[in-house]
Amino acid sequence: MSQNLSYDAIVIGAGQVGVPLATSLAQAGRKTAIVERVHVGGTCINEGCTPTKTMVASARAAYLARRGADYGVHSGAISIDMRKVRERKRAIVESFRGGSQRRIENAKVDLFMGEAHFVGPKVVEVNLNAGGGICQLSAPLLFINVGDRPARMSLAGIEQVATLDSTSIMELDVVPEHLLVLGGGYVGLEFAQMFRRFGSKVSIVHHGAHLLSREDEDVADEVAKILREDGIEILLEAQPVRVEQNAGGSICLFVRSDGTEKVLEGSHLLVAVGRTPNTDSLNLSAAGVQLDKHGYVQVNERLETNVPGIYALGDAKGGPAFTHISYDDFRIIRTNLLESGNASIAGRLVPYTVYIDPQLGRVGLSEKEAKAQGRHIKLAKMPMSYVARALEVDETRGFMKVIVDAQTSQILGCAILGIEGGEIMGILEVAMLGKVPYTVLRDAVFAHPSLAESLNNLFAML
Repeated sequence: MSQNLSYDAIVIGAGQVGVPLATSLAQAGRKTAIVERVHVGGTCINEGCTPTKTMVASARAAYLARRGADYGVHSGAISIDMRKVRERKRAIVESFRGGSQRRIENAKVDLFMGEAHFVGPKVVEVNLNAGGGICQLSAPLLFINVGDRPARMSLAGIEQVATLDSTSIMELDVVPEHLLVLGGGYVGLEFAQMFRRFGSKVSIVHHGAHLLSREDEDVADEVAKILREDGIEILLEAQPVRVEQNAGGSICLFVRSDGTEKVLEGSHLLVAVGRTPNTDSLNLSAAGVQLDKHGYVQVNERLETNVPGIYALGDAKGGPAFTHISYDDFRIIRTNLLESGNASIAGRLVPYTVYIDPQLGRVGLSEKEAKAQGRHIKLAKMPMSYVARALEVDETRGFMKVIVDAQTSQILGCAILGIEGGEIMGILEVAMLGKVPYTVLRDAVFAHPSLAESLNNLFAML
């Protein structure tokens, strides 16, 4: 059955920007449709933030249980029930997904479950799931919010080997005996430490000289030190050559490192080498929408594409791939289209937290970025072993680092690698948003003993 339906607005993708955008448009009186091909809630709820951080919490519980003797608490042998870990993860995902579904229903947005592609500048065809036929939808306003997915890598033999990505690894019902991780970025490191804590032997293979290529070298090196303390093998400047799976199921990864070739034999292989946009099935050429060389939708500072009335939001437009950035994209669109404002992405801060343990909280400029801009800066760096609260709870790994403008005393950025690093970073972000000079935090009275009071000593080092 085929239908032709007209709307005021169509949102393609029911992720963490698509759902609030569609509901806001509907509540503003605009007849709105939203198209989703798999799960309402997008990557964050279904394959990203929610499930991974749920499993990180399980891994940390195992870590603390094994460390009980350090605190004078003795318990028996620790075992991991991956089915229970998975069950808990699935339950939370289902709960969050249901919340997004109810928002759509309550706002009376028309939801179409199926695969969308453009057949004209303002016309989208949807192949409905489960053999439901085809719908053709048209609207003067269209919003592309299709996100991205784990990238595949070009490696000899990989098509003949059972591999995992950041989605499928969370469906394991056993603890891998030896997990091989291709990629030393944020995703690879979170899963590497998680499964090490579940009991796996873990090896990371990374092409660069340092993990986390976006970070300052001292931060990346400290992260590597922490992971090695946890028993994770890290091979830097290592190039995968080929991969094979033997008759017994073991995976042999051939790696060139230090001028020689070595073989890593593991039970499971996680490919964590980046993301690729979900724009390839949209037939955007029919709409005349321009993409960059990587397939991301090109937009201006107001999130407008080159075609009037078509916008791109979230991960599909490239740039920082974080849920909170996607949500801010929604706020920009809401401000401009529904509130007659003039919002843009120009100059916005991009905070993020890497949920290794201890956490890495980051916002603003790194040291290398500030120097590349020719800024006159001052640096303060303090080990977490100087923080009373960290000592009291025996979580002293990592350090705090902050970059300050030497002339204005404004905080330009920070890297907090330590217990609750993301929360400490949030304090500094608030100061940056309020243009509070570092001296205010240096002299502020914080509750004792707290992690926040460490900012007194950190800024005193300037």
